[in-house]
Amino acid sequence: MGCLLKGGGGLYQRLVVGAVLLAAGAGSRLGHRPKCLLELGGVPLIRRQLIALSGAGVDEVVVVLGHHAEAIEPVVRDFPVTVVHNPVPEAGQASSVRVGLAALAGKLDAVIVALADQPLINAQDITALIGAYKRRGDKAMVVPAVHGEPGNPVMLDAALRDEWLAGEADAGCRRWRLDHPERVHWFDTDNPRYRIDIDTPEDLQRFAERTGHVLRWPAVPERA
Repeated sequence: MGCLLKGGGGLYQRLVVGAVLLAAGAGSRLGHRPKCLLELGGVPLIRRQLIALSGAGVDEVVVVLGHHAEAIEPVVRDFPVTVVHNPVPEAGQASSVRVGLAALAGKLDAVIVALADQPLINAQDITALIGAYKRRGDKAMVVPAVHGEPGNPVMLDAALRDEWLAGEADAGCRRWRLDHPERVHWFDTDNPRYRIDIDTPEDLQRFAERTGHVLRWPAVPERA
């Protein structure tokens, strides 16, 4: 039996939470390079995300790869995760979400959908998202709102996961929340980490200017 937590409505069992970590993109706006392998303090961003999810007590993680899979997979191989490949990553993020949701094997209460290129997300941020999910009422999805702007990761209930997998509708989180605003709980926060991800060279520069930290590409091994 899971540990019991005390909430506003009394005692309830601990949530069983899965996560889908999206790392299938081509990095087309960043020189067609795998942006999740950018390093902060010598640690690839995708490993930072896995450490954050683990530290927050997430029970099961699926990593979705596509473009650059041969470079990314060795970086996550030592984590207890399921690695799956999106056969058509060019179809967009929604296709990777669907592949990841389908690969989750356990009986889950909720699922976090996370991006592998968010440099500053930590375990406390994931824990705060889970806390907001517990306070969502009857909503199906929780989205961080940083000064009114949507952020990531997001969290959805298991019933919505099943709904997406049973139908043929676009399982993209952004499209779904636009189509179903009444089923979204906005987690209002002033935490900027939920809004920071890396897509362009300008994002790299802004990140360095705002944080004082530099993201670097991994060193290329010297040939013997």
